[in-house]
Amino acid sequence: MKIKSNLAVSDSGFIFNPSNGDSFSTNTVGADIILLLKSGKSFEEIKKEIGNKYEVDDILFEKDFHDFVSQLQDYYLVSND
Repeated sequence: MKIKSNLAVSDSGFIFNPSNGDSFSTNTVGADIILLLKSGKSFEEIKKEIGNKYEVDDILFEKDFHDFVSQLQDYYLVSND
């Protein structure tokens, strides 16, 4: 899975897709996940980094991560390449 390379993400969670002009917002955890995906991190690496930074339960993170990625796919912000 890969975030579109031209997607702009601010530290505050503002997401801009210059391909079509769409913009979205997310919380800081969502912004961190997007930036980690953009950097090519694997699911396990993202889970570890987010878990360490926010002290989130592994099972809860996995569910929320997959829900979040599903939303990104719905908005055509991520591909499964």
